[in-house]
Formats: sequence, C-alpha cells, structure tokens
Amino acid sequence: MARTTPHEPAPSDDRPLYGRIAALLLDELRDGTIPPGERLPGERHLAAHFQVSRETVRQALELLRRSGLIATDRRGSHATLPGLPVEAQGTPVFPLGARSADPSAVDLATVTWEAPPPEHAQALGLAPLRPTLVHRYRSATPDGRSLRTAVTSFSAVALAEVAELARYRGRADGATPAQLRRAYDWMRRAGLCLHHRDSISQVDASSVRVTRRVHDQYARPLEITDLVVDAGRDALVYEFTLPAAG
Repeated sequence: MARTTPHEPAPSDDRPLYGRIAALLLDELRDGTIPPGERLPGERHLAAHFQVSRETVRQALELLRRSGLIATDRRGSHATLPGLPVEAQGTPVFPLGARSADPSAVDLATVTWEAPPPEHAQALGLAPLRPTLVHRYRSATPDGRSLRTAVTSFSAVALAEVAELARYRGRADGATPAQLRRAYDWMRRAGLCLHHRDSISQVDASSVRVTRRVHDQYARPLEITDLVVDAGRDALVYEFTLPAAG
C-alpha cells in the first residue's frame, strides 16, 4: 500500500501552503513524533523536512503559536498541547528494559542515520554499510557512572511500515534528544505483531548484555538492540506481550 510522506499534503487540500504545513506539523506533535514539551527543530531543519521555504515554515509556526499549540521561549519553540500520555499504562519504554531502577539516573537518547554495527546489519538483512535509523540510549548516575547503555538498529521493513519511525530520519543528527517511547505502539498500529527473542551474556564481572531481536508475524526482522546493564548497581526487569493493534 502506498504511503503518504510527511511533506505530501492531500492533492485536494485547498488551504494555503503554510496552513497545510502547520497541519502536518501538528500531526507529528499529536502522534508523539515530537513529544509534548520537546524543543522543535529549527526553521531551516523544518524547511528541509517538509521541502518548503523557511518563510512558509515561519508562517506555519506562527499559525500554531496563535492557536496556542506551540510556545516559544529562550529554549526555542516547543509543543504545548497535552496529547496522549507518553507512558500510558501498558506501554513499554524503548528500548525495552531501558528504564533504570535508580531514581537519580539521568537518561539520554538520540538517533542517527548511519550504517549500523556489522552484526546488526546482518541480523536485519541490510547490505554492508547501508545506512538506517540507529537509536542510542545511555543511563548514568549524576556523577557520570554508566548504569546501562543500548544501541538499537531498525530494519528497512520497520521504516517502510512505520511512518512515525521514518519521520525521524530528517532529525537523526545524533545531537537532538529523541525519545521513541511509543515505538512499539507505532509498530502495533501499523498492523505488526511483535515477537522478540532475548539472549543474555556476561560482559565482565559486573555487566551483562541483553541482545534483543524483534520480528513481525511474517518473520521479517524489525529491530535489534544490544542493551548492557551494570548488574552490580542496577536491576533488569521487563515484560513484552504486544499483539498487533486490532
């Protein structure tokens, strides 16, 4: 089935271009691609993302600002609409098992568009050096001691089937925070039934590695994650039962 990209408004839409871009941006705010409170990308980045001029982006942002849907302060523009709870009951974190048991832990997650680790490329059926969306996560104590890290690579199937994931390609600079807390929900809404297989190995005296492979009901690979946990300081607890959304 053909999919409409974020910068392709419906052909019959007779609104001015900036109005259509405002609507597309609002869709990304509502579906969690840009979570509530997160700073929006700059005008130049949005212009490239939607393939329009910066003036059109500026007018679209002003329209959303007048409607009270975004606000601008010293940090830049950010979403103000409440949206759906980012972590509703039954919604797992991403990567699964990434939430630290230490309440003082500081988490950072970003995405890049790059060639994944060779073992990830092989597991996902990607040609060597073919780029894809790579998610990196790190949780550390306030003094900088690492509690857990995770690297997740997505397959071409996941990016083709899940529009919300594909949208991150335009912001995958490795610097912008990217919390993909709804990634598994996005996959389910796309009609994918998620099956996972975990293998656990010892890294050193205090750390363990969990390698997670996720595939759909057609045995197509969706993502692979390597999660390393400081077993001496942190607990690893997770659950994963996610049928396709019906």
